[in-house]
Amino acid sequence: DAATGARKIERIAEPKLYNLLENLCISRGLTMPALRIMETDALNAFATGLHKGNYSITVTRGLMNTLNDEELEAVLAHELTHIRNADVRLLIIAVIFVGIFSFVGEMTFRSLRFGAMGGGSSRRSSSRDSGGGAIIAIVAALVIVAIAYALAIVIRFALSRRREYLADAGAVELTKNPDAMITALQKISGNSVVESAPSEVREMFIENPHSDFASLFATHPPIAKRIEALAKFAGGRVPMPEAPVQQAQRGPGKRGPWG
Repeated sequence: DAATGARKIERIAEPKLYNLLENLCISRGLTMPALRIMETDALNAFATGLHKGNYSITVTRGLMNTLNDEELEAVLAHELTHIRNADVRLLIIAVIFVGIFSFVGEMTFRSLRFGAMGGGSSRRSSSRDSGGGAIIAIVAALVIVAIAYALAIVIRFALSRRREYLADAGAVELTKNPDAMITALQKISGNSVVESAPSEVREMFIENPHSDFASLFATHPPIAKRIEALAKFAGGRVPMPEAPVQQAQRGPGKRGPWG
């Protein structure tokens, strides 16, 4: 909340939004999470919390003003699915494992470095002979640790992308309306960036755009692929883009039959 400026709201402040979430919770016998709003025109939302007492769903003002009721319900159902699946807790566990690899790598580097440097004057001559081997060992250890660390990060982000697909599926299961999830994602696409949010918070957003070059380290799958999955597996229909209205070309000075 401190990082995003989100504020908690009650039913009296936003009755429509509150009722949509409450109805979803009642339909599955879930405890109502706290509801918060970020005052930004960007279209985004996220869920957070580690246990029943502090679960929370945050949506942006732009999302509320742009989406219709069915689309807004689908987004709330998506975030509620993250809570049902304990995805925030899973994300923290993944971060801890990446930290463990980093810690082990640093300890390995320190032990090898100080081991190569130690020994005193009595071992100075032998150290010169074995110096090349120690350097090779340090380099090899660093390469192994770097590969393990990179793989841990890749697995963490791949896990995050899978959870987004599952949350989309959960939204459809809750609302029985794949079309609303599809059109909500279409509206969110290209309008989701919240500049003031730190990267750790953006990882929890319903959409966190990335470049194609960095797709391996992306926290979210492309929206086009999410829509494709909803159409293929949930029976959703992808709306065709509206054709632009063609106006008659008229040269200068020409008038129509009514002037």
